[in-house]
Amino acid sequence: MVGLLELSVLVLAIIAAVILYKILKTIKNMVVNTVVGLILLFLANLVLGLEIAYSWIVILICAIGGAFGAILVIVLHYLGIAF
Repeated sequence: MVGLLELSVLVLAIIAAVILYKILKTIKNMVVNTVVGLILLFLANLVLGLEIAYSWIVILICAIGGAFGAILVIVLHYLGIAF
């Protein structure tokens, strides 16, 4: 017969697996966003000669926003507001 302790451990293991799956899925999306955003920034720097530095804040904006984040960084650079 299954005891209360074994059942509790099973429920906790299932909850931990679900949380770990969601975290890894989010990390995968952020890595893809970062790569796409940085490639777009690299091409913009290469073609347009923007000279935007790859700082932690730029990488974070690209990780959260992806291509839209890179476009935001480019627009802010053109406007002279940041970067």
